[in-house]
Amino acid sequence: MAADLIHPGHINILKIARKLANDLESSAPNSPKAKVVLGLLTDKAIASYKRLPYMTYEQRLEVVSHLKEVDVVIPQDTLSYEGNIRALKPRYVIHGDDWKSGAQSYVRQNVIDTLQELGCGELIEPHYTQGISSTQLNENARAIGITTNARLSLLRRLINAKSPLRILETHSALSALIAQNSHVKHNGQKIEFDGFWSSSLTDSTSRGKPDIEAVELTSRLNTINEIFEVTTKPLIYDADTGGKIEHFAFSVRSLERVGISAVIIEDKTGLKKNSLLGNDVPQTQDSVKDFSDKIRAGKLAQITSDFMIIARIESLILNKGQKDALHRAFAYRDAGADGIMIHSRHKNASEILTFLDAFRKLDSNTPVVVVPTSFNDITARDLSDAGANIIIYANQMLRASFIAMQRVAQGILEHDRSKEIEGECMSIDSILKLIPGTI
Repeated sequence: MAADLIHPGHINILKIARKLANDLESSAPNSPKAKVVLGLLTDKAIASYKRLPYMTYEQRLEVVSHLKEVDVVIPQDTLSYEGNIRALKPRYVIHGDDWKSGAQSYVRQNVIDTLQELGCGELIEPHYTQGISSTQLNENARAIGITTNARLSLLRRLINAKSPLRILETHSALSALIAQNSHVKHNGQKIEFDGFWSSSLTDSTSRGKPDIEAVELTSRLNTINEIFEVTTKPLIYDADTGGKIEHFAFSVRSLERVGISAVIIEDKTGLKKNSLLGNDVPQTQDSVKDFSDKIRAGKLAQITSDFMIIARIESLILNKGQKDALHRAFAYRDAGADGIMIHSRHKNASEILTFLDAFRKLDSNTPVVVVPTSFNDITARDLSDAGANIIIYANQMLRASFIAMQRVAQGILEHDRSKEIEGECMSIDSILKLIPGTI
């Protein structure tokens, strides 16, 4: 079980398990006590097929350990039960019959095959309890919203539970709703975006302003609050250089207070210039010492242990090479950075992969963030296999919306009416269904 929201269907299965255990004891009174063992799905196992539960594994363990029907709780690290079955060799395996079809049918067949191979037990499948569903309960709960602290802590939990995390740029509540609701199926597995990226580039561009840190923090937080009102996923904030050390400390507390999970700051100084311009425009990299001091100041300012400060390294952007990038990565980590973002403007991922290989040889734990805007032919899965944890698609939503809106505007002028461009537009009915509470 995930056992995030305990409902009558769970209790029914546990009662059946308890009765089977009692019957075994009655039939063989001199044998050891028959125990009911509950396999509790870890965050990692749950994240492999759906969203993280509200409660952490430790919190869920505390709940189910106190259920009177349960004798022992063990971690279930994967969707496959085979490992635990081989370890326990149970007399019975009990699971609701709702897995006979759909995404979990192959898991069921694996249980049957394993029990048959071991010759040790029987699969019992109680009828699914009608009128109750963990999935529906979760959807209803998420429709209500999510608390600030719960959202803030999600990113750390996701990093520990799955890889890669796919993060999509959002610059408005509408774009965030699209990001939250987008998903595909690959080999029976649901693939979705795990959170949002608040980009300084797209936030300023959507306001018709240059990407030079011209939009103040308060204005950007207004947009983020609108996003948070209608979504439940974590958000990473692009803070450019972070500003002066004294100012950055206040920014960290402001970001943390509204429920933002992480801030990324880059090791450059002076007027902000977009990194993808590289050395084509004057750009100055901060000293290792000064940037490390900024990281330390931010870490001292934060209140919770869940908030993350991620250091963005511009060495490859500025053609300073792998040695400089790695030196800075370890220095920033030692200064307290919770993660490292490595960036490149090359059209292929070779220098990113070289960095990941070298970094992971010495550090297997620190999260690494990659933004494949230029080297966009490599998949998130391939980057994850190379050692990246978080893949940010940093500006595609705004860039796509510009082209679509421009095409529609020109089409209306060309035809002097809107009939010809209706195929380019979202239907009114779809809009009404997308926005919660409209209908």
